[in-house]
Amino acid sequence: MTPHGVLETPFFMPIATRGAVKTLSSFDVERLGSPILLSNTYHLWLRPGLDVLKACEGLHKLMDWKGAILTDSGGFQVFSLAGLRKLDKEGVLFQSHIDGAKMRLTPELCVEIQRTIGSDICMVLDVCTKLPATQTDLERALELTTEWARRSQEAFFANEAASLNPGAKLFGIVQGGTDLTLRKKSAQALVEIGFDGYAIGGLSVGEPFEEACTVLDGVMVELPTHRPRYFMGGAQPHEIVGYVKRGIDMFDCVLPTRNARHGSIYRFVHEDLTRSDFYEVIHVTNEKWKSSQEPLVPKKELGGVVHTIDEELHRYTMGYLRHLFSIDEMLALRLATMLNLRFYLELMAKIRHAIETGLL
Repeated sequence: MTPHGVLETPFFMPIATRGAVKTLSSFDVERLGSPILLSNTYHLWLRPGLDVLKACEGLHKLMDWKGAILTDSGGFQVFSLAGLRKLDKEGVLFQSHIDGAKMRLTPELCVEIQRTIGSDICMVLDVCTKLPATQTDLERALELTTEWARRSQEAFFANEAASLNPGAKLFGIVQGGTDLTLRKKSAQALVEIGFDGYAIGGLSVGEPFEEACTVLDGVMVELPTHRPRYFMGGAQPHEIVGYVKRGIDMFDCVLPTRNARHGSIYRFVHEDLTRSDFYEVIHVTNEKWKSSQEPLVPKKELGGVVHTIDEELHRYTMGYLRHLFSIDEMLALRLATMLNLRFYLELMAKIRHAIETGLL
């Protein structure tokens, strides 16, 4: 339960980093059937900034979104902007990637920003370590992540009355790289502090799927089953199924939207999710699709699990979509993004059904 609705697990969150899913409107995402979006604290802090967010009474009103919003804390920017930041006990000193201005992000400020955004689910500020990493780096990152989690929780409850979303939730983030001992230590420390949910961070930064599964197998037993567990970052469809089997409830990923913009489309092949070949990725820019009259959404699927946008997609063909890509027409990006988000959202519905019927 969130202030903006009930979320049925497991679920997937489309990425709206700066307050928009690339190429789509909030109305498009609403018609796709997503109950939640993921935005980013760091980026919204820089633009549009807290003054604008306050004036607009939060991100929900600014982007006209009626569903829930989870905001990543900015910890991944600590990872991805390594050349523009410096870590210390108090927080992170950033050099803005926009204008070079020096800015400090602390656990307390991170909570304040998310309160101003009006986030339904807030994330603590953490340190995501690039892999492979030295043992010293992993231990230092874990030490900071745990201390910042404690400070985040204190700030979260201290400022609850000032929130645009008083019923918001706060999640801790388990770190530790692929070192299972550190991962368990991190999970145990966060459970001792106590959070509304627990995320697994730093497991989608290039390590093999099998290695991520080994870490999850060891960490999940440390996390309470009555709280949602969130796998942060990328996952291909068959990997999502594997993570759900290990107890993961929440996902986000840039792959469906990013790949769509390059003409890579996800499609179901069969209904058996226990087999990794249940889907395919086609490249609609290939010559074979040049004259295709195949509709983007087959007629037999109309009225299916993800529904309200299907009639629009059924009007266009694969050949037309290829044509749009070949002339660099922006409509190509929009239609392809709709298709891929539709696929990921329907995948989660299929997984929920498989769990209910005992097939997973």
